Amino acid sequence: MVNTNLRNSFPNKSIREIEVIQKAFFVHLCDMIAESIKLFSISLEELQSRFKIVNTEILDNYYRQGRSVILVGGHYNNWEIAAMCFDSITPHHTIGIYSPLSNKFFDRKLGLSRTKYGVEIIPKRLVSKTFSTYKDKLTMTIFGADQSPTYSRYVHWTTFLNQETAVHTGTERFAVKYNYPVIFIRINKVKRGYYEGVLEVLEENPKNSRDGKITNLHTKTLEKIILEKPQYWLWSHKRWKRKKTGEERVAEINEKLHAA
Repeated sequence: MVNTNLRNSFPNKSIREIEVIQKAFFVHLCDMIAESIKLFSISLEELQSRFKIVNTEILDNYYRQGRSVILVGGHYNNWEIAAMCFDSITPHHTIGIYSPLSNKFFDRKLGLSRTKYGVEIIPKRLVSKTFSTYKDKLTMTIFGADQSPTYSRYVHWTTFLNQETAVHTGTERFAVKYNYPVIFIRINKVKRGYYEGVLEVLEENPKNSRDGKITNLHTKTLEKIILEKPQYWLWSHKRWKRKKTGEERVAEINEKLHAA
């Protein structure tokens, strides 16, 4: 899976170059596994020493304006450390959207670990209800935008890492509906076990954004980061499971013909 994903994403790289990235990825993955185990017992003080956001003033400004925000990112570097820490270092109440595990025991254990310092996690099937429930409270809702939307009908097709890719449109749909600013978070690895977050505002007023713009923005932003240091993305997940159906291809052709 890892080698296949790398070869498809970097068709112009040599076998040797792919092997170098793959080896670096597995070294990083081992670090992440050890760090994730540590998260079950880590103190808040130590957690905050291992992850910092370098430009929190972006969130502070929106909080003072009375605006909730949407934070979007990918499975790049240790997103678990970042997500677990957010509620303790940012003014907004933090909500993380997640896909429940099929194993109920591990799903519960991970849930208890992820939420012990204030972050609220919501299964993706309850996203719409959650936005409605919290519309009068200042929140920061986190979307992981690089999951494969295998069954969702809300997708946007684009090219990502040289491959035809379906992207969840949840980030854009809810940003537009509630006019919440969209902020991308880049997680940099400072050293083993230590990370920093860098925020970038992608869209300040989504209600004025044209269809597809926000989805393309966060997808291309993630792609740029991966291209810079590919070893830190999660190459082991099945990102490209979904393929276009015949119906989707016909609709695409008709759209192009209509545009012409």
